[in-house]
Amino acid sequence: MVYLSKVVDAATADGSSGWFKIFQDSWAKNPKGGSGDDDFWGVKDLNACCGKMDVKIPSDIPAGDYLLRAEAIALHAAGPSGGAQLYMTCFQITVSGGGSASPATVSFPGAYKANDAGIAVSIHAALSNYVAPGPAVYAGGSTKVAGSACTGCESTCKVGSAPVATVPAAPVASTPATGGGGGGGGGGGGGGCEVAKYGQCGGQGFTGCTTCAVSFFPD
Repeated sequence: MVYLSKVVDAATADGSSGWFKIFQDSWAKNPKGGSGDDDFWGVKDLNACCGKMDVKIPSDIPAGDYLLRAEAIALHAAGPSGGAQLYMTCFQITVSGGGSASPATVSFPGAYKANDAGIAVSIHAALSNYVAPGPAVYAGGSTKVAGSACTGCESTCKVGSAPVATVPAAPVASTPATGGGGGGGGGGGGGGCEVAKYGQCGGQGFTGCTTCAVSFFPD
């Protein structure tokens, strides 16, 4: 889903003004599927189209600065209350030309509730319908039918053709760890080693030093 918010200055706006939905790619039934997992979804379209989504900025909105909110909702754990995961990002844009439309707006937070049908839903059962949360796409906006082909900028890449980035191995510093007991060299937990800042110090299958230099999640 994509929303716009008309603001005076996109460089300083804080997103507290009203938002209107300009685009949506949500769900469509897959007649060959047995559950919602097998159905067509907007996120599957993103995957199929190399992470791109072609969204038209409506031509009838006034010229000026806007914030653009692009949002995807992960529903794989959405059955229990609070299980849905909302991922969004914001862009600062300036629209030139334009018209005089004045779409109705909603506020964030406030536009969604935990018990909305499109949020408190189990996609692991068969679905006969799905209602995306928030307002409907306003008349000047656009929608994409989930499962349809990549179009526009979406079709400018080929899945699997992107270059593969090579990430160098993180250096490991063999400085004494602070605190903790027990010796031990470079493997396992406990004392005796400390991974340099930003180095790997854990994870599935990792056998190196597990003492982190600093927290990766500062206060």
